[in-house]
Amino acid sequence: MDQSPDFWRTEVFHPLSVHFPIALLLVAFLFKLIALGSIKEVWKQGGTVLLILGTIGIWIAIYTGDLADGIVSRTICDPTALKDHENMAYITAWLFTFSLLLDLLKFSKFQTITKQKKLLSFFCILALTIGSGYLMYVGHLGATLVYQQGAGVYKPSVDCAEFN
Repeated sequence: MDQSPDFWRTEVFHPLSVHFPIALLLVAFLFKLIALGSIKEVWKQGGTVLLILGTIGIWIAIYTGDLADGIVSRTICDPTALKDHENMAYITAWLFTFSLLLDLLKFSKFQTITKQKKLLSFFCILALTIGSGYLMYVGHLGATLVYQQGAGVYKPSVDCAEFN
């Protein structure tokens, strides 16, 4: 691991980029659930905007995670935990991408039948539900990597001489 204690360590970009999509995607799911029982369009449209931003963000988090992988994998005791985190993150990203595509299909001019829109909404909510479960599990795996294995954590020398 690069021992420089500054912002520009590659493995630092992943935790910086991962927290926004987690929040955005979970709140998008909440908005979409509220929209089911509300006649106000703000919940549907707000959920769609959050889903777009969160889906873009999750792919950025995947990219930065790939950047950190080569550095972090050399410092942890159990590389299978890192691989599980990565694999589950890809599944999660694809679930939210699928959900976004279903959600955007509802806005296409080819979707005029109410029954089809309800079916798309059902599958969108189903994908969001499963995706949110995976998202929480991926976050748990990430926390395990950081707090149990010290992934990406800078370990200063005993006398902290590099900070003088």
